[in-house]
Amino acid sequence: MIITVDDLKKTYAGRVPTPALRGVSFEVASGEFIAVMGRSGSGKSTLLHQLGLLDVPTSGRVVIDGIDVLALTESGKARFRLHSLGYVFQEYALITELTALENVSLPARTLGAGRAGRERAAELLDLVGLQGRHDHYPSEMSGGEQQRVAVARALINRPKIVFADEPTANLDSASAKMVLELFRRLNRDLGQTIVMVTHEPDDRQYVNRVIWLKDGLIERIEAAA
Repeated sequence: MIITVDDLKKTYAGRVPTPALRGVSFEVASGEFIAVMGRSGSGKSTLLHQLGLLDVPTSGRVVIDGIDVLALTESGKARFRLHSLGYVFQEYALITELTALENVSLPARTLGAGRAGRERAAELLDLVGLQGRHDHYPSEMSGGEQQRVAVARALINRPKIVFADEPTANLDSASAKMVLELFRRLNRDLGQTIVMVTHEPDDRQYVNRVIWLKDGLIERIEAAA
């Protein structure tokens, strides 16, 4: 298993502590495309933030590719994220002053890849269907194009896993379908492991399994229709 989650809990401090995750356990095999679904407030994005090392759980264990990632130091987590994890955000999170090519190549530059990083970034932009858009800035691109740039950026360092947090929430139906078809192609053709949070029931047709959350607990896990 590439991901093993054991009794993961997250409580947000406050006058009345709020448990967002109340003991979540599951496994993900290498090469799976998983959807995490449930109502608003069920803990979907909170779970993804823990798995992506963007937040620290209250308790529990997360093993990714054989590494107990929660036991890593902060610098160790940062290195692990850069080398092994890709993340696609709902709001694209592109740097507006950089072109599509510069946005995609940025994580590779962080690892010291120069020309090779730019060449791979160009290949990835072509892979996601953005030939001829390499030198465009985010403001010159549609929402769907920006999200495809974000997908290419998530792939630049050949991550073990891509996490996607509501990646189609801000897109029209045609752009959303294009992004989901891209994820499915990456999964089927390249064997990319993907864990995606979504609220759209129709998205089940693109994935292998669905993890349903309710009130911070797993309600059920089912094979996709």
